[in-house]
Amino acid sequence: MRYELLIFDWDGTLMDSAARIVASMQAAFRELGLPTPPPAAARDVIGLGLSHAVAQLAPDLDEPTRAEIIVHYRAHYLEIDDTPTPLFPGAADVIGGLREAGYLLAVATGKSRRGLDQALAQTGLGPHFHATRSADETFSKPHPQMLLELLEELGVHARGALMIGDTEYDLLTAKNAGVDALAVCYGVHAAERLLALEPLGCLSAIDALPGWLADRARGIATSDQTPTST
Repeated sequence: MRYELLIFDWDGTLMDSAARIVASMQAAFRELGLPTPPPAAARDVIGLGLSHAVAQLAPDLDEPTRAEIIVHYRAHYLEIDDTPTPLFPGAADVIGGLREAGYLLAVATGKSRRGLDQALAQTGLGPHFHATRSADETFSKPHPQMLLELLEELGVHARGALMIGDTEYDLLTAKNAGVDALAVCYGVHAAERLLALEPLGCLSAIDALPGWLADRARGIATSDQTPTST
């Protein structure tokens, strides 16, 4: 089959931003005199909406303190921290090529609208996407609302869409929305964790996506599940 709509996660799928996210989250806790979450824990919540991520990292804190963490995190990620956040190799060419090939393209991300708009502007990818959703506009992953809104806005049935992401939250969101899911194994969550949720495949690089889609459209088995270290 040939999909009509391709929905991309952002962090860990198109952009290599995990190091900056982790550093900013740790800095936010540290500035408030709170126990700093270990890197693995801060990395694990990438993909969730920010309020859900902080709640998972600090379930015993009250809401006002969590809100302060979010303010400090955003200041670090958007303005203070200078850890590079490049696109993964080939990502820009892949997105441009898929747009030229006639696919509808969308983003469904745990980022804030401000963070997503900044990333789209900095990378120059904004004009390629027909619609986007961020976690402060609707329910956080793995709730399906983000995808359901994109499907409705673009007039696509769930069976005509594919979600592409690097975390179990992406795959669960797709499942909850009745959308096919394709994992990428170079991002945040380990390949074994992703494959346990039975995506259609697990790509070892984003530039493998066009070939995977072409094979899928021709009815050829597509099961690139070669994990890479993350």
